Amino acid sequence: MICSNPILPGFYPDPSICRVDNDYYLVTSTFCYFPGLPIFHSTDLVNWNQIGNALDRESQLPLTGTKLANDGIYAPTIRYNNGVFYIITTNVRGGIGNFIITAKDPAGPWSDPIPTNSAGIDPSLFFDDDGKCYYCGTKDRREGSRYFGDNEIYIQELNLETMQLVGESYPAWHGALRNVEWPEGPHIYKKDGWYYLLISEAGTGHMHSITIARSKSLFEPFTGYAGNPILTHRHLGLTYPIVNVGHPDIVETQNGEWWMVLLASRTYGGGYHRNLGRETFLVPMTWENGWPLINPGKGLVEDTFVRPNLPASEPVATEVIDDFDYDKLPCQYMYIRNPIMDNYSLTENKGHMRLYLSEYDIASEKTPTAIVRRQVDMSYDFRAGVLFEPNEGDLAGITLLQSDTNYYTFCVTKTDGVKQLVVHKSYMGEGRNIAYEQIACHTLPEDADSAIELRAVQNVQDITFSFSYDKENYTEIGNADARILCTDAAGGFVGTCLGIYATSAGNKSDNYADFDYMYYKGL
Repeated sequence: MICSNPILPGFYPDPSICRVDNDYYLVTSTFCYFPGLPIFHSTDLVNWNQIGNALDRESQLPLTGTKLANDGIYAPTIRYNNGVFYIITTNVRGGIGNFIITAKDPAGPWSDPIPTNSAGIDPSLFFDDDGKCYYCGTKDRREGSRYFGDNEIYIQELNLETMQLVGESYPAWHGALRNVEWPEGPHIYKKDGWYYLLISEAGTGHMHSITIARSKSLFEPFTGYAGNPILTHRHLGLTYPIVNVGHPDIVETQNGEWWMVLLASRTYGGGYHRNLGRETFLVPMTWENGWPLINPGKGLVEDTFVRPNLPASEPVATEVIDDFDYDKLPCQYMYIRNPIMDNYSLTENKGHMRLYLSEYDIASEKTPTAIVRRQVDMSYDFRAGVLFEPNEGDLAGITLLQSDTNYYTFCVTKTDGVKQLVVHKSYMGEGRNIAYEQIACHTLPEDADSAIELRAVQNVQDITFSFSYDKENYTEIGNADARILCTDAAGGFVGTCLGIYATSAGNKSDNYADFDYMYYKGL
């Protein structure tokens, strides 16, 4: 049976995977979104169900003052050993650095973070046959970096009781290519008496590649494979449909097959536009002459693959419309940094998500009042029903969010006593200066219904904004270019998210907006 890539569409970068008997668990990066580190479960490597978030408490995930697209939780690794799940990751500029969390049940709860005495990013854990655990990470060369991104991959024993590194660290490898930039994302595996060190090189953009080395010991030189890189798409050009291939983790099934999860991006709409960010793909692999062979006979990540030799599970059903008829927000939704929970209520108007207006807007490095979900299709229909009576300057509605510099908002507001619908655009212009402009405005009648549906339809890279009172008849008020919502326009490491939003635009306010539903459907 033919299956589709990506297996996790949308903003799910830096995947890491582990198997426990017949069950597979996967985790990805989340940067400055809260909660962090979504945990997925599968039995067939194709259909994945999110069972929780490993970082679901502010004590685990401080994000104050972090940049939305660049800071926060980087590249995690998930491993299992003797009845315990371990995740090791890095909170960049979040005040923790490298840390480890543990759980007996991958759905949670997970422990509070235990900071390690390690340096660098992209840490990984390896449990050897001798019962010891080893840390593998990325940092500047110990002899001094010659340029930005001149890193070493190093290995050091980790004491599982204290979660601290012990003994001497060993500089295992510097990557395959001469003058390589950003050897990172290391994982260690043991097979047939060899220790294999799998890494990425050349950054997470178009030059991204996967390389591998091996050694008979963790503390003697690793020798790179003569056939490196074992996987890259950089030679295929900027307009190839799948680009930026890298940051892998591999797993052996209970049937002896080997598979690789990795990140890649899909370009669309002409040029190198990657609104969906870095997504999680699956590719088959085997071993030949002691080295990995990726997608034999093709050597590429494809948009389809032949199903693994595992019992097929049912695809996870996704709701087109969410009517907020529950007491707790589902785990796939996210807030921007640590939420002020008093600004959200599912109980004060049952069947609605009430958002109390924050003085902070989307561009603030504080905590705006917003709830978002990932864009997972190139084209989509996104709507939200809102009941809102704005005071002067208040805004409530929907947002299409790539970063704290590049986004659209479509909101109900009041200006000079007149109730209006407005579309605002923010983007990084020339000289990295931020431009903020109103691109559409529609005056509402004085007797207009307070309940209104706001709609954004993206057709490839063209966005149409419209509204309706009856969910059948729509009035279009503006059009926009979605290309500002791609990673290459905004910078950073995240993908576009869609959601609901309310702000008093710098003023103190006790006003609120009630959202009756959110609707999302791929086109």
